[in-house]
Order: sequence, then structure tokens, then C-alpha cells
Amino acid sequence: MTTITPLAIPEVLLITPKRHGDARGWFAETWSEKLMREAGLSHPFVQDNQAFNARKGTVRGLHFQTAPHAQGKLVRVIRGAIWDVAVDVRTGSASFGRWAAAELTAAGGEQLFVPRGFAHGYVTLSDDTELFYKVDGQYAPQLEGGVAWNDPDLALPWPLTGEPVLSDKDRGLPRLKDLAAVSF
Repeated sequence: MTTITPLAIPEVLLITPKRHGDARGWFAETWSEKLMREAGLSHPFVQDNQAFNARKGTVRGLHFQTAPHAQGKLVRVIRGAIWDVAVDVRTGSASFGRWAAAELTAAGGEQLFVPRGFAHGYVTLSDDTELFYKVDGQYAPQLEGGVAWNDPDLALPWPLTGEPVLSDKDRGLPRLKDLAAVSF
């Protein structure tokens, strides 16, 4: 049976599908609309994304998308491992500015559900890491936003040794305190 575990912020969920194995390998049901609906999650996913990261220490994020195309995400690793984090950026939320994180590995099959209104990011823990994730909102680049991965007010304990591999876009993201109020 799939296990669903709320993290430090209850809306952020660690979902671990049961794997059924034998001499051939294993099989897992990674998404079940029925099971998720029974667990209180009703998310009509509209797009699947895949990301490849060549080097350990690659940081992507912290990203979000605003209304009317805000996105909830279900993230899993299909090769390698990541430390995955969700930061609440919903102005007025009781958990605004707090974060929840989990290690996701291809070997373990864990998934992280990141709700709308949360900035999402990760760091790769191994070379050649590949992710697959479902989103419940269409991609709209004009509605993208983000928060600096190294915002000292968030004090995220990124498991990094040395300098991260970053995009120019991620280097220029604002601190949470400088982020204009957004709607999700």
C-alpha cells in the first residue's frame, strides 16, 4: 500500500508507493487518482515534465507559478537522488516562510507533493540525476516567480559541498522579504 506522510508543513506530503518485486525487478503504481482522492488530494494533473542534471550539487529553484496558472507538483526521481524542498510563499499563511524537505531517490521511489503557493527547489545528491514530475497547471512563463535558493532568512540547510551549479536566472532571484505579494 502507498504511504502518505505529511511533512513539517502538513500540506507538503511525502508519498511512497509500494513496490511489488520478484526475480524480474519491481512494479509500482506511482499515481492513482482514486487513492489520492481518498487521501484528500484532488489534483487533475495536466502536464508531465522531466529534468536531467549532469552534476552533483546542481541547485534548481526556488520556483513557483502564480494564478491563474499556479502549479501544484508531484515530484519523483527516476535516476539518482535529490534533496527536495518546498517553501510556503502564500502571503498571510500561518506557515508563510517555513519550509519542508525530503530526500528523494530513484532506489526508494519516494515522491514529494508540493502544493500551489509553495516555491519548489532541489539540489542533486549525485551525478546524472533525472526527475519526473506532474503539474496541475499549464506552464505560463509570464507568471513564473521565485525566491533566492540561499535566502539567509530561510536558512535552508542545503546538503552541498562546494559551490552549487546554478542558472543565471536562479542567481538573480529575490529574497522572500523582497518578494511582492502574489496570488495562487
